[in-house]
Amino acid sequence: MDIKILGSGCANCQRLEANAHLAAAKLGIDPTLDKVTDPVEIASWGVMRTPGLVIDGELVVSGRVPSVDDIEQLLALRR
Repeated sequence: MDIKILGSGCANCQRLEANAHLAAAKLGIDPTLDKVTDPVEIASWGVMRTPGLVIDGELVVSGRVPSVDDIEQLLALRR
């Protein structure tokens, strides 16, 4: 499973990354997790407000920090 965190590295981006790690761990998933900080690449995903969460090539959340439980549900749908 491939997870991308789209954002500049701000506090919300860091919180999203932490939540994604926790959600994956709860499901026993060891994903490839990449942080994308390049504004041009972030915009190419259609994200106008960060942070953004991409799972297996699909933008699933942008402009907010989903909870660990929300991310867990999103990951479980893609297993």
